[in-house]
Amino acid sequence: MEAQVFYDIHQPIIERCRLGDRKAQYEVYKLYSKAMFNVAIRITNNYAEAEDALQEAFLNAFQHITNFKGDSTFGSWLKKIVINQALAVLRKRRVQWSSIEEHDFEETNDSEDEEEMNFQIDTIRNAIQLLPEGYRVVLSLYLLEGYDHQEIAEILNISESTSKSQYSRAKQKLMQLIKK
Repeated sequence: MEAQVFYDIHQPIIERCRLGDRKAQYEVYKLYSKAMFNVAIRITNNYAEAEDALQEAFLNAFQHITNFKGDSTFGSWLKKIVINQALAVLRKRRVQWSSIEEHDFEETNDSEDEEEMNFQIDTIRNAIQLLPEGYRVVLSLYLLEGYDHQEIAEILNISESTSKSQYSRAKQKLMQLIKK
């Protein structure tokens, strides 16, 4: 099966970046930096570390732009780099992932949880920032970035069941924090 090639409206700028054009790189940075910073801050939960991760991710992207094959949009390719860089920051902090085998947990009814989470956005955002790192990262990747548990497992190098348990516990903990 042939890989699908995506048309990206920013393709001319990307091509200039491939040629080492610094002005084009700055244009790409301006186009994507705000959205990519939001991804990094949701994962690191630290402004300075998110800024560092963002800068490293852009440097990495520009150094390896020849690896961008166009089988996804440039934005999604860049987002993966940002996520991996933000996760590297967390690894430096030596995040201890809690495995499903270590803890028992109860399944929750997603529809009830979603109805209960109909609170103000600021309250939820603040509560997410208070979550333990492992919970926050999985919750952010699943809910905010749209990854499924299999993809999260691959990104974080954990099992799919650990991703699901972290997500379940994150939702429970989030509800506790919101009710305070």
